Amino acid sequence: MSRRPTLLYSDFNVGRSADVRVVGGEGVHFILDDGRRVIDGSDTGAALGHAHPDIVAAIHAAASAPTVNDGWYYGDRDDAVAELAAAGFADNPDLIGAVRFCMSGSEANDLAMSLCQALTGRQALVTRERAYHGGSGLAREVTVQPHWHGGLSAAHGGCRPVPRGNPVRQIPMPQGARILGGRPDMPPGELTATAVAALRDAACVIIDYSQGGIYHDADYQNAVAAAAAETGALWIADEVVTGFGRTGVWFAFQQADARPDIITLGKPLAGGASPAGAVVLSQRIADQLDDQRWQTFSTFRGHPIMIAGLRAHLRVQQRDGLAQHARELDGVFAKTLTEIADRHPSVARIDGRGTHWTIELQGPDWRDWYADVPEAPVAARVAAAALEAGAVIGTSGEQTSLFLAPPLIIEEEEVLALLEALDAGLDVADAELAAG
Repeated sequence: MSRRPTLLYSDFNVGRSADVRVVGGEGVHFILDDGRRVIDGSDTGAALGHAHPDIVAAIHAAASAPTVNDGWYYGDRDDAVAELAAAGFADNPDLIGAVRFCMSGSEANDLAMSLCQALTGRQALVTRERAYHGGSGLAREVTVQPHWHGGLSAAHGGCRPVPRGNPVRQIPMPQGARILGGRPDMPPGELTATAVAALRDAACVIIDYSQGGIYHDADYQNAVAAAAAETGALWIADEVVTGFGRTGVWFAFQQADARPDIITLGKPLAGGASPAGAVVLSQRIADQLDDQRWQTFSTFRGHPIMIAGLRAHLRVQQRDGLAQHARELDGVFAKTLTEIADRHPSVARIDGRGTHWTIELQGPDWRDWYADVPEAPVAARVAAAALEAGAVIGTSGEQTSLFLAPPLIIEEEEVLALLEALDAGLDVADAELAAG
């Protein structure tokens, strides 16, 4: 009998190790093969949840559209850019001078950084500590979380990361936390000076707003932007996770004064209907391309189904006020997570914004995280217990870190049910901490 081929997957959550099979989804719930309906609290790509009627209708309508590659004119793409500008950039029209659609956030980050290298003639790339920007190309090179190095890890020791081909420098990450475990940040002036030293001959600095459980405040963003302006490096705001209302505003960079040269989008861009990404160039950067052609091409960028999902997503975001909804739920998360922190000694740090929150447990420092561990780490065991209590909580392969990112359509009652499942799961970590 021939052996069935193996599917290679990213085993970063409880689903695979617990042999859980998702067979459907509706609203904020996954439907499992044993009939259970569990809250999906871990899916940053499903901003509108699962099987949203507006998304389903849009995709059905687009199924008969032609397959039009990136090199051909397709009017719906132009319309999608105009709608994106009107919805998300009405207050900052100069921030959307041009858009190139992509297949993913990783590709968007890769393309954005390569464009910066071309425009500046520089090679070095700068990011912050604990950053994640994707798993391919230049995006992988600036992913400095050690467990996502893109190479190989063995369950009983040893890892073989993929070598980097570009100089990559790291600036200090923010240290604050809203609920628990925060430390004083580097003063803005000192941070600017440190960033200037890193950016002197760099093509760009790319910062995200949630990866690794790190959330930036206005002072941090403005300090990095000042350093980029002083050195001639370009500033990319990676909004792959935080774009489209996740933190209570359309884009996380809007919570500070400084404005980026380039914005990258992904994950929820098409409402979860298809893989999607985009590079948004400010008018200043777009003007530099007036007499030049950006030499990149892809067969499926801006596919009609992706464009249909994007346009439907934008309509729902505006109609239902989802960024405002996330801002209102911020208080529910903050209050309940504060109570949870008080009950669980295993919790070391909690931070977040809107509907994206990170809970870090007592354990090894993140710099020592690798995928080559012989048994499921404590974060995965907490997630498994939370699943039994009715909710999927994310780990992203991190040994002591959990994150919450439910669909933006989640209601307060469902938020409380999600946090109740987290509360139950943390009992596992408390027991292990007590046992030594």
